[in-house]
Amino acid sequence: MRKIFWLLLIAALAFAGWFAWALLTPTQPSGQTFVLLRPGYSTRRIAAELKAAGVIRSEEAFILWHYLRRRSLQAGEYLFDKPANIIDLQKRLRRGDVYFHTVVVPEGFTMFDVARAIETAGLGPAEDFLKVAQSDTALIADLAPEAQSLEGYLFPDTYQFSRMMTMQEMAAAMVKQFRQVARQIGLISTSDTPLPLTVTMASIIEKETAVADERPLVASVYYNRLAKRIALDADPSIIYAELLAGTYTGALHHDDMQFNSRYNTYKYVGLPPGPIANPGKSALEAAMHPAQSDYYYFVADAQGHHRFARTIAEHDKNVAAYRRAVRGR
Repeated sequence: MRKIFWLLLIAALAFAGWFAWALLTPTQPSGQTFVLLRPGYSTRRIAAELKAAGVIRSEEAFILWHYLRRRSLQAGEYLFDKPANIIDLQKRLRRGDVYFHTVVVPEGFTMFDVARAIETAGLGPAEDFLKVAQSDTALIADLAPEAQSLEGYLFPDTYQFSRMMTMQEMAAAMVKQFRQVARQIGLISTSDTPLPLTVTMASIIEKETAVADERPLVASVYYNRLAKRIALDADPSIIYAELLAGTYTGALHHDDMQFNSRYNTYKYVGLPPGPIANPGKSALEAAMHPAQSDYYYFVADAQGHHRFARTIAEHDKNVAAYRRAVRGR
């Protein structure tokens, strides 16, 4: 009997030693290690995923400690890049300390650009986001009832998304940010111009100049042309038309001016049927509050700014100056 007692005691001590070693000894991941724990995973499945990733030493010790603590573990994607033992690791899983991917959406990005940014961040295929951007218009039905996509309403900002989020949730977060800024600047509540028209104008302004101080003047040119029923002649609108058609090659040519699309503001007078990009706050404000001018033309000056003109003769001189500056580089 005494022999059995000692054998049991030795076994218990050995188990306790092993358990303490497996539980308390930190494991060093091999570089940055990402583990995706999906909703519905059992504790055993979680342990197996962590063991396969080299994050824990023992599946059994992980499971036993979890049942001793009796606290739920959160699904999500986790980054492991520092030594940690099972106790510390389970604290992270209980907190839901998941990894967030940074998605930067600069001003003037189109929905195609946003989709590529989503993919580059490791959040899923660009095609999946594009499907949402081109179909989930219910997100903006109260703002733009006739919108054919979310273009113009995916607000430029820096976002933190997790892989547990759906593409719909990511798009909704961008639209939510648009609403917040639109309310802040009075676009939703006080603007006299229909909101979709303002956003469309802002998108053209955004694509024409990155200089904030010039945007009200650019806006004035386009509003002046609209008032006189003069075609806007905005190159970015042709690019967008070809992006929609999948024919854009990366550069515009003379023949592109005749591209048959309502987005082609050389061929059709007036604003295009919707935004051609996602404008930021400055461009939205310029579209809401254009400068008062009698300009009808503008052209780049080869130094990152633009020269404005009242007549075609003045404009032709500015174009010639631009071409000389480009040749002289």
